[in-house]
Amino acid sequence: MTPAARAQAAIEILDQVIAAAREAGPAADTIISGYFKSRRYAGSKDRRAVRELVYRAIRRSGERPPSGRAALLGLADEDPEIERLFDGSPHAPAHRAEGEDSAAPALVPEWLQGRFDPLVEARDWPALLERAPLDVRVNSLKGDLEAARDALPEAVPTPLSPLGLRLAEGTRIEDHPACQSGLVEVQDEGSQLLALGCGASPGHLVVDLCAGAGGKTLALAAEMRNQGRIIACDTDRGRLGRMRPRLERAGVSIVETRLLNPGAELDPLEDLKGKADLVLVDAPCSGTGTWRRNPETRWRLTPERLQRLVQLQAYLLDVAAELVRPGGILVYAVCSLLEEEGRAQAEAFGSRRSAFLCQGPAFEFGRIAGAGRLLSPAPDGTDGFFVARWQAPC
Repeated sequence: MTPAARAQAAIEILDQVIAAAREAGPAADTIISGYFKSRRYAGSKDRRAVRELVYRAIRRSGERPPSGRAALLGLADEDPEIERLFDGSPHAPAHRAEGEDSAAPALVPEWLQGRFDPLVEARDWPALLERAPLDVRVNSLKGDLEAARDALPEAVPTPLSPLGLRLAEGTRIEDHPACQSGLVEVQDEGSQLLALGCGASPGHLVVDLCAGAGGKTLALAAEMRNQGRIIACDTDRGRLGRMRPRLERAGVSIVETRLLNPGAELDPLEDLKGKADLVLVDAPCSGTGTWRRNPETRWRLTPERLQRLVQLQAYLLDVAAELVRPGGILVYAVCSLLEEEGRAQAEAFGSRRSAFLCQGPAFEFGRIAGAGRLLSPAPDGTDGFFVARWQAPC
């Protein structure tokens, strides 16, 4: 592919990403993969160059652009090399029309700018869109940090997590024997700290209420030394199905999955009411703490969707409170840096359930944010997370 043809490919992909953001479609990574599956002529350098253009354009545009062409013209406003690719040659973008609009630069959508936690200042915003490192968690059921470093000599320890290793961006870790054998799992350092902060122990009965594909379930099982019982729940059958191969690879045998019905989550959990030693609510959220991995999620979020998420988080916290045994632990987490999903949500729960004793997570990293702690790309170097922890009344 010529450089100009790569630019046209980026425009076509960006059009699909914009449509997907508007219509709740697939993620940008999925769209890029699908685009090149039907274009076998594109070599690895072509795919890498197009992907780079797409993500540069996404990171630059806080507001959803009107089109892929407008998004790439925004890059061209700042990069003469890209401007020259709009030359109208075969397979290239057409020349820029006189007065043609381009996407304006912005890090954060305007409507969100006043909704971050007070600890997240405007000077921190650039870090939210920086490239994320590739972190893996060492699975203590399969080996220790030393064994993982022997298998991955290019990795370095993560600054905060005692179980983490950091690899160069672009490392194909999924195909590495260390990953295939279950010795390591891809997991951001912030997620590792969240699992450690739950305080799970061998023999515990644990409910992972929003387990998804099981990243934190696996981490909890390792903390429990594969002793006890974990009930991994989700409302998405597909996500729960993808957990099973990961459990087998990691050597985890204590996990039972349960499919929940939205709005009636307690029905299939009736036998667990008042019995769980630990309930983790890693709730659906805005994802503002993971923009550096998924920058197009800025284009998906609307005030109406955020309001629905905040209501769902409060509901799930109340569901979780019914499951915790007297003296047991409830942990609430969101990969969000917004005040209403973090400290305000925790404070509201504390008001509704005043008998629950607020405790800090079992780590001292991050900064105190009301009833919980906040981790963020700046200054912690992790994905953004809010974590709060309570003990149920005895």
